Amino acid sequence: HVIFKMVELVIKTTPYGVFAIMAWIVGEYGFSLVLSLGKLIFVIMAGFALQYIIFGIMILLTKLRPLQFYKKTIHVQTLALATSSTKATITSAIHDLQKAGVSKRVASFVLPLGASTNMSGTAIYISACAIFFAQVVGIKLTGSQYIILILTSTIGSIGAAGYPGGGVIMLSMVLSSLGLPLEGIPIILGIDRFIDMFRTVINVTGDCAVTVMVDKLNGTLDMKKYNSE
Repeated sequence: HVIFKMVELVIKTTPYGVFAIMAWIVGEYGFSLVLSLGKLIFVIMAGFALQYIIFGIMILLTKLRPLQFYKKTIHVQTLALATSSTKATITSAIHDLQKAGVSKRVASFVLPLGASTNMSGTAIYISACAIFFAQVVGIKLTGSQYIILILTSTIGSIGAAGYPGGGVIMLSMVLSSLGLPLEGIPIILGIDRFIDMFRTVINVTGDCAVTVMVDKLNGTLDMKKYNSE
């Protein structure tokens, strides 16, 4: 109960902290940087949308109906949007996927594993932010640096914590590997909480998609439940 109360207090004060950071950004760098952050949000959201569609294509490749998958996981996606925590959705995701026909054995193993290692939304976010920082400081990334960015973003997303703001910690590691200054991270904090909600949706949807695919390939998916309305 003490821990829950602490988390509640942090959540209640977060909007004031975000406002303070955004006010500092405007005062320190001018409103033009806020407009640049708006463009960054647009790019990240476009990447999320593309990844969301790719999940449907993956489901389609296993000869399943993508629309049914999205319908069956809409509750989990909504929960991910509200909590910004992949760990908080595990129990609900297991329950909902079992109702959708996924076997308990596969759901109980793949989903918790995916919540720790399968964070495609975080990888997209880290990569976009790193390129943004490079452009802000006027550093042109080389081909080898882009390869390093791909590898570190993927590895960093695997190690990212499944709670709100966990991606920022991994972002510092990626920036260090590219030789970019870490001083710009507070700039990202102003928009991180908003992006984190959608980033978590992509992470959780990916976990659910892989779980359904594994169960289908394993031959244990209840097709009657999956296809039912």
